[in-house]
This record gives sequence, structure tokens and C-alpha cells, in this order.
Amino acid sequence: MHEGRTIFAQVMDELPRYEFQKCVDKYRGDHRVRSLSCYEQFLSMAFAQLTFRESLRDIETCLTAVAPKLYHSGFRSRIARSTLADANETRDWHIFSDFAQVLITTASALYTGEDFGVELENAAYALDSTTIDLCLSLFPWAKFRKTKAAIKLHTLLDLRGNIPSLVIITSGKVHDVNILDELPFEAGAFYVMDRGYLDFLRLHRIHCASAFFITRAKRNLQCRRRYSRSVNKKTGLRFDQTVVLTGYYSHRQYPDPLRRIGYCDITTGKDFVFLTNNFLQPALIFPSLYHRRWQIELFFKWIKQHLRIKAFYGTSANAVKTQVWIAISIYVLVAIVRKRLNLPASLYTILQILSVTLFEKTPILQAFAHPPLQLITPNTEKQLYFQGF
Repeated sequence: MHEGRTIFAQVMDELPRYEFQKCVDKYRGDHRVRSLSCYEQFLSMAFAQLTFRESLRDIETCLTAVAPKLYHSGFRSRIARSTLADANETRDWHIFSDFAQVLITTASALYTGEDFGVELENAAYALDSTTIDLCLSLFPWAKFRKTKAAIKLHTLLDLRGNIPSLVIITSGKVHDVNILDELPFEAGAFYVMDRGYLDFLRLHRIHCASAFFITRAKRNLQCRRRYSRSVNKKTGLRFDQTVVLTGYYSHRQYPDPLRRIGYCDITTGKDFVFLTNNFLQPALIFPSLYHRRWQIELFFKWIKQHLRIKAFYGTSANAVKTQVWIAISIYVLVAIVRKRLNLPASLYTILQILSVTLFEKTPILQAFAHPPLQLITPNTEKQLYFQGF
């Protein structure tokens, strides 16, 4: 079935080509293109992400080395670094952004029933951002401070499967809380955020959208207790209160009641105070959900360590966003492959195996098969023994 087909081609078979072409046609990505179509550009950048290529010259050299295998992997023209550089600079990054959203929708459907350690039927998302530092002289369009440039990846992570549901790329100057103005909120879903997103006007918009938020309260929070529920302090809970805000501006921005929950982490002894607009779930659910927010930090660490999003092949805003979106697409694609093939290995292990077997002509399941190690017992019957004097 897979005779003569590389593992790279088999992985790329999971891409919905029709949806990709729709994205290309929407932005006229292949208009007047004689060589290196948008799909070949995507394949080249995907190869770079999967094999950790350092530069455009590195990509060109490695693809030239396996030239006989490229045609059956989807390439129809020779990959030259100048052509690839021009494509990254000029072709609209929205092509790859929209296609990444297609893959995200597919992956989210596959991981809908995934257990994430909290007994909750609702969808749950973690919201946070990470900063990628850049050289100001090379990336002047991303000026962050006087002598520094940076971009921010504002990410909404689906905690079921750790799939990025939404990614917004901005300059480093954009404050995290402003992203709440651009998010479409899903009714009934939980949004877990840290204190950087504590803006009562924006939180009230989440409440009006029939969604739920979980965040930490600041120490100077001005509120009045209306009601207290009994809690089991052996579980770490300290109080469970219904409160209303009493600050002049905060009360005008959020006039409805809030739920205030105190919790002490038994292992670390650290105290937390949470704010939420959900009054139905048990109080102990909210510390567990906030603890799962750490998954987004692990996601940022993973993509920075294992994908090429800290060093870029181009210096323009279009080239940077193109590379970031293709990197996210590859992360989601690996997650799709893992689920569809029922692979027990982690995403890290799958990525490492792909990096060294990408152009081998073997069934993809065979590449991830790990035969049990057989311990070889040395045959000592014919060995000579010398008896010392």
C-alpha cells in the first residue's frame, strides 16, 4: 500500500488539500506563480520544522540531497532558497493562518472526549501569552522597547488535548488584557486566566456571553460579602463566598455578584483567592481548573524548544507570521496523526522519530513500532578460562 511512498508523504496525506486550496484561492496566493506554489512552500517550511533546519540555505541543501524522493512527496519544482525567501516575504500570511484554523477545528473534534484531569463536561480553555524576543535592527517593525524588539503569541489553549484553539500574533507592546476584546466566547465554556486579565468590564462581557471565567483576585480587591457557603477545610478550601464589588469603577463595570473562593495548596502551603461567575460547580473544581492552566505554559515551552519559532528565516512581518503559523500547523498536524493512528507515543517522541525517518519509504505505523528489546545472553560454554598461579 505504501510501497515507494515516503513517511513525509504519508504524514502530509492527513492535510485536507481541498481546504488548503480554498485558502490559497481566497488570497490569490498562486496568482501568476510559475514555480514553488503555496503548497510547495508549505511543504518546504513543514520539512524545516520537522527536521529543525537552521536557515534557508540549510533547507535548500537538505532537500537537494533527497531530490529523487521529492516528486512523490508533493514537490513539483526545485526548491531554491531565493524563491522560498521571496515566497515567505510576499505571499499573504493569512493563507497559512486560515489553514491552521482548519487543522485546529479538525484536531479539536478528535480530542473532544479527551480526559484532562478535571471532572467537567464543559469545554475549558486557558488564555495566556508568550513573548518572542527579536533583534531590533533586523525587525524594526516589532519595536517593543527602546533597544528591543519582540512579538507576542496570545493563545487560547483547549485543555482537552492541549490544542491551540486560537492564536493572535501582535507586537510586544500589546497588553494581554486587550486580547479579550478580540475573542469569540463560547456559551457554557470555562476560560482560565491569570491576574493579568483582571479587567471587570471585559470580564462582564464574558458573563453576558453566557460563558464562565476563572481568575485570581488581587489583594486590593474591594468587595462586600453577601453569603458564605460551608466548606471542608481538609480539602484545602478556606471559604466560598458570594460577593459584590464595592469600588466605584469596578461596581459600575461589573454590577452582578461574583463567587470568591479561598484555597490553600496542601503541598506548597501557598494561598490562592479565585474569582468566577459560576455558582453551580463545586468549589473544589476551580482550584483544579486553575492548576490545569499550567498546560499552556508547557505548550509555549514545547513549541519554543521543538519548533522553529525563535529564529526566523526572514525579517519582514509577513515572513515571521508565515513561519509561526506553519509551525502551529505542524504542531496540530502531529497531534492529528497521533490521534488518528492511535499512537501511544508523546508528541515529542513522534516529532523526534519523524525528524530522522522523514524520507524513508516504509509504512508510517512501522516507523513508530517499537519491538521489545531482546536481551542476548552471552554463550560462555566455549570460553577459555585461565587459572592463575
